[in-house]
Amino acid sequence: MESSVPLAILIVLLLLLIFVIVLLAKTVRIIPQARAGVVERFGKYLKTLPAGLNIVVPFVDRVRYIIDLREQVVSFPPQPVITEDNLVVSIDTVIYFQVTDPIAATYEIANYIQAIEQLTMTTLRNIVGGMDLEETLTSRDQINSGLRGVLDEATGKWGIRVNRVELKGIDPPPSIKDSMEKQMRADREKRAVILTAEGSRQAAILTAEGAKQSSILNAEGDRESQILRAQADRESQILRAQGEGQAIQTVFQAIHDGQPDQSLLAYQYLQMMPKIAEGDANKVWIVPSEIGKALEGLGSTMNSLQGIPQEVAGPLKRVDMGPSEPAAPKSDATLTETNAAVEAAIKEAENAANPGRSSRASQAVEAMGSTPPDDTDPSVDPGEVPPAT
Repeated sequence: MESSVPLAILIVLLLLLIFVIVLLAKTVRIIPQARAGVVERFGKYLKTLPAGLNIVVPFVDRVRYIIDLREQVVSFPPQPVITEDNLVVSIDTVIYFQVTDPIAATYEIANYIQAIEQLTMTTLRNIVGGMDLEETLTSRDQINSGLRGVLDEATGKWGIRVNRVELKGIDPPPSIKDSMEKQMRADREKRAVILTAEGSRQAAILTAEGAKQSSILNAEGDRESQILRAQADRESQILRAQGEGQAIQTVFQAIHDGQPDQSLLAYQYLQMMPKIAEGDANKVWIVPSEIGKALEGLGSTMNSLQGIPQEVAGPLKRVDMGPSEPAAPKSDATLTETNAAVEAAIKEAENAANPGRSSRASQAVEAMGSTPPDDTDPSVDPGEVPPAT
């Protein structure tokens, strides 16, 4: 009897301890950060518990809902939407919203997520129904703005704020996709052909411009080269004519100054004989008619050629040939050296032909430009051949 009494007391104490623990659990409520607890007393809203440690009346007050106050992201499954041109497209949407009033989100709407989904679907069908397929595919921003405005206005009384609405994807039917791909491929091929044609046209234009410039430059170069070549030919012909004239004047003057006789002429004929016989193809010789007389004049002093005097009497007389210098603007050193070489060659020929008269010819050449003696017969022209005596 005595042992049963302490056991009953122990059971009572244990029950009392359990009651205290349950009482404390019902009294103290801890709300996490960024959340709010809605407290009801006897089924009626009492207050909203903030984050942290809170005390409520046990068995009287009850925390009905704990509302998440953070921004939430909800992705809705694809919804079929009919466009203005009677094409069915599937549109995926993503909603970013946040609970701003826990009391309204608890008591104004039963399930605000489902309500947002249905509202999104109906609003999306209303907006996309006024657009054709091409406009729907290219007007994402317009659809997002219109959808967000409608949702934000409708969910404001539910204590919810819609921050953003995004369209994840707009999927047209497979046949439309195939047609769009073909159209896109055709457009790209068209642009490629156009760009290729433009490139070919630009290349042809540039090539033609280059050929034109090249032809112009070649023509200008040919014209300048022809002008320079003509000028060079003219100057060379002028210099050649001047040189020939000076050479003729020098030879003519030297012949007149040398006063040739029968012996010199016969010697010149003999000098021409080897030149007549030069060449392997010379079968016929043309011998001048005076060659016999020249040989006779060389062998005999009794005979003479007609028109060539035996002896020339009288002092030398220079023939005035005019100015011997070419009418060139500048003196030519090469031409001067050539004239000197010609004079020296003529002098050596005269010395070889008539050694006895070389000193006389030298005196005559040195006396060029001086005043002739007074005893020269003015009636006899040195250019004329005196009659034979």
